[in-house]
Amino acid sequence: QVQLVGSGGGLVQAGGSLRLSCAASGSIFRINIMAWYRQAPGKQRELVAAITSGGTVNYADSVKGRFTISRDNAKKTMFLQMNSLKPEDTAVYYCNARSGTLESVSRYLTGSWGQGTRVTVSS
Repeated sequence: QVQLVGSGGGLVQAGGSLRLSCAASGSIFRINIMAWYRQAPGKQRELVAAITSGGTVNYADSVKGRFTISRDNAKKTMFLQMNSLKPEDTAVYYCNARSGTLESVSRYLTGSWGQGTRVTVSS
């Protein structure tokens, strides 16, 4: 079992920045990929960014150049730096951890999930 606790959401004006954190605990030795997803009201959960234990990253086209995913393996924590936020970034953001491939995070909603942290971007 892997436990994930996400934090850092809030209300920000368009153009502003937020930094999300996700702390992992439990049986993390199996984990090689961590990711951030988001779900806006009335929409499906979608991948935002993913990072492997080796540091390879993948981003959704909508956030490329604005968001940066990173991880501190020693502290078992993942981050999402979000800059130049837009109203369409408003959603609940969920962290995810799994054993798999970067391809899998785009296709399957599997693995362990954090409780979600809400991001609201006002125009």
